[in-house]
Amino acid sequence: MTAATPIRVALIGLGKIARDQHLPAMAADPCFELVAIVSRHAEQPGLPSFHTLDELLASEVAFDAVALCTPPQVRHGLARQALEAGKHVMLEKPPGATLSEVEDLRQFAQAKAVTLQATWHSRHAPAVAPARDWLAGRRISAARIIWKEDVRVWHPGQDWIWEPGGLGVFDPGINALSIATAVLPRSFFLTSATLHVPENRQSPIAAELDFVDTAGVPITAVFDFLQTGPQSWDIEVDTDGGALRLSHGGSKLWIDGLLMHEQPEAEYPSLYTRFAELIATGASDVDVTPLRHVADAFLLGRRVAAPAFVE
Repeated sequence: MTAATPIRVALIGLGKIARDQHLPAMAADPCFELVAIVSRHAEQPGLPSFHTLDELLASEVAFDAVALCTPPQVRHGLARQALEAGKHVMLEKPPGATLSEVEDLRQFAQAKAVTLQATWHSRHAPAVAPARDWLAGRRISAARIIWKEDVRVWHPGQDWIWEPGGLGVFDPGINALSIATAVLPRSFFLTSATLHVPENRQSPIAAELDFVDTAGVPITAVFDFLQTGPQSWDIEVDTDGGALRLSHGGSKLWIDGLLMHEQPEAEYPSLYTRFAELIATGASDVDVTPLRHVADAFLLGRRVAAPAFVE
């Protein structure tokens, strides 16, 4: 696609991530034109707005693709409806509430010959690719993931995140796992996990996980939704060539304490560039590895009661 023939997109779900990231990314990319909004509770000035995808499909608004930014619990039905109508689909992370849902969408998109993109925005952070390249060929002895943030700052009023399928602390934690699965050279597997679930909620507010990779290297992860003050989005890797640290969610790369790579954040513009490439080539990108690790944690993890969480 070119600026002369932009991909016409309908944005489904107009919450914080849509306003903060998707709207400006599309506005800055000549390959895309935002032509409609689907939201039960919000509208965007100057654009046709609909309460349901059914209403949009029944309208005269022409569009080629949808960007799905709803909570994951309702994403499968909307994505399947869009695919059935022959529309390309971008899925916000996580791509679905279950692995089975995403696999169904992958197969259906293939059958309909349209593009399906399961997005992992943190993989597009500027220091992730340099970190992957630096680790290639080096002998790794251990890795640690420290992902701690304040849920009241990043998810204010979002009760869906505490419901089944909302993932709780794994909503940010899956970002860390998406980076780890992109930069570490070997597959790794969960061996144990502890999930701290508030007594008045259904999803964990904190978690500790232990993994091992196919060479026996230990990998640990600590996720916490109650961090105040400075936030921590770090991955540390010990190697025979020095200690690597990815900080600020993958924006900065450090080797032995020296800053080696830093660029402004441009994750969502990169996602939309990738979406345009996939549509142009008739391809899809549906990697569920990060979601599989989260599913393993819910399957294998030991649940312990945590104090009630009240926002």
